[in-house]
Amino acid sequence: MMAKPSGPLCNLDCQYCFYLEKERLYPGTTDWRMPDDVLESFIRQHIEAHVDLPVVSFAWQGGEPTLCGVDFFERVVALQRQHSNGRAIENAIQTNGILLDERWCAFLAEHEFLVGLSLDGPEDLHDRYRVDRGGRPTFRAVMQALERLVRHRVAFNTLTVVNRENAKHPLDVYRFLRDTGSGFIQFIPVVERAAAVPTPDALSLLDPEDQTRAHVTPWSVEPAAYGEFLVAVFEEWVRRDVGKVFVQQFDVSLESWTGREASVCVFRETCGRALALEHNGDVYACDHFVYPRYRLGNLMNESLGAMVESPAQTAFGDAKRDRLPGECRQCDVRFACHGECPKHRFMPSKDGSRDLNYLCAAYKRFFRHVDEPMTFMGNELAHRRPPANVMAWVAGRDRARALKAAGRNDPCPCGSGTKVKHCCGRGVPA
Repeated sequence: MMAKPSGPLCNLDCQYCFYLEKERLYPGTTDWRMPDDVLESFIRQHIEAHVDLPVVSFAWQGGEPTLCGVDFFERVVALQRQHSNGRAIENAIQTNGILLDERWCAFLAEHEFLVGLSLDGPEDLHDRYRVDRGGRPTFRAVMQALERLVRHRVAFNTLTVVNRENAKHPLDVYRFLRDTGSGFIQFIPVVERAAAVPTPDALSLLDPEDQTRAHVTPWSVEPAAYGEFLVAVFEEWVRRDVGKVFVQQFDVSLESWTGREASVCVFRETCGRALALEHNGDVYACDHFVYPRYRLGNLMNESLGAMVESPAQTAFGDAKRDRLPGECRQCDVRFACHGECPKHRFMPSKDGSRDLNYLCAAYKRFFRHVDEPMTFMGNELAHRRPPANVMAWVAGRDRARALKAAGRNDPCPCGSGTKVKHCCGRGVPA
């Protein structure tokens, strides 16, 4: 359950944000902070729904959840303690970082919140779309927040929205994130369709079911560019950072290569188990499907458990598998992709449906490219050896390929400074 205690309210005006316009679903609202009765009902029901788990996890997002203030989250912690029945509680909060002052960071450290910090790369790339309500850049404020998190020893990861601009600079983005100390990196591709004319619900960004005339927004990442972005980052990571930097896309790929179910919903065969909770208690099928037709109910009137197990939500989750186009069913990387997120499945397929993923070319490029190193890492895991051994394996493969391509009188690719024929190529027939 992705809880949005401040609804879509945010102190930034990121051009690519799909959630800001959700304010239009609640006309007349002036106080977006989740009421105390809704908050307590959510916390109690969420804990009860995970009765078989020793640890219950909460995810707080927005909009911008820190707009609710530290006092609100102190109440969150108190209610969790009250209803925990002795079970451990974990909290994660996704934030743009702008409000993370000393008090916030002290609170997050004391209660061991995991912080997801939105950071789109170096200053020029981050500030391309991530601006405040006055159109001013936000990079420096975010970096100050990061420094405070580090100083207070708050666990954090970074979430990078891969868009039309930063997709052109994969290594600049990755190296920047790595060098700032982000050991856990998430790359989220942004893909949105804008309606030519606003829809009856006043939203301009469409869900895949909507056949209204639309165009892909100019900030959306292009499929070929996203594929090359992932490949370029992987090539750097697999040579020097395996076991030191964890990139969610690569971790989930390794799960698929070892026969495990993906831990990220977009790469599972079915979905429907990651719902969104709005500030007033409304529950939607998914964070990316906050549209009237996907509203399941309100937790003040219906139980979370009943909504999760409802026929509507079950059908929503199964549709991901059942509506997979024929060309996807026959695809050699289906086991790792499963058609990715239904939100992105609006392109015409060969069988006449409009269920082909917009990013299909990107995932084919990436998953096929990583097959050999993923297979190697999977084999290392199967034999209880560290997957990081792949770095030595790739280095050896690189040397072999370079040696094969080099002439006998060329400098040896091993770096010795001597000719190939007097070094690694000694004894190899001319």
